[in-house]
Amino acid sequence: MSFSIAHWGPSPDAPPAAQPELITSARAGDPGAFAALYRQHARRAYTLALRITGQTDQAEDVVQDAFLRALERIGGFRGDAPFGAWLQRLVANVAIDRIRTQRRRPEDDLDLQQLEARQSQPDRPLDALGLLRRLAPDARTVLVLHDMEGYSHGEIAIAFGRSESWSKSLLARTRSRLAAWIESEEQR
Repeated sequence: MSFSIAHWGPSPDAPPAAQPELITSARAGDPGAFAALYRQHARRAYTLALRITGQTDQAEDVVQDAFLRALERIGGFRGDAPFGAWLQRLVANVAIDRIRTQRRRPEDDLDLQQLEARQSQPDRPLDALGLLRRLAPDARTVLVLHDMEGYSHGEIAIAFGRSESWSKSLLARTRSRLAAWIESEEQR
């Protein structure tokens, strides 16, 4: 089964009210039902993946991998939480797994051409996604998961295999770094 980002958008034949039936059908192996779930949730999943990875191609890969995991694991979906929340957790976990396997120095995350272009255009407004992209992957992920997605430090620590104090410390340093970058940009 293949899913394409080009098919994003709400499914006209599967409104959110029909979601329990879609989940039941998807568990039974109905590819049309799973495709409808994809259309309902792909945009939000992509937004989270983009916030975490900071790169469109990586975000697309994360979404694809997360939906493949969802397809493999939908039989184990108990319905304790909404399907969308379960899927967002899968997206976050896939993105974190990618970050773990692609550990890079923070300097590698900087797109120097992009930064030089920003510095030569001081009247250009601040770009939130651009600022997120400048962060190291771990820092960006902790910030997005905690401040934008509402994860607790305990949940983040478990996902990364670290301590809560690591998550709290990294978040504080990340916020401080972002504030300094914003102040620097505003003074230009």
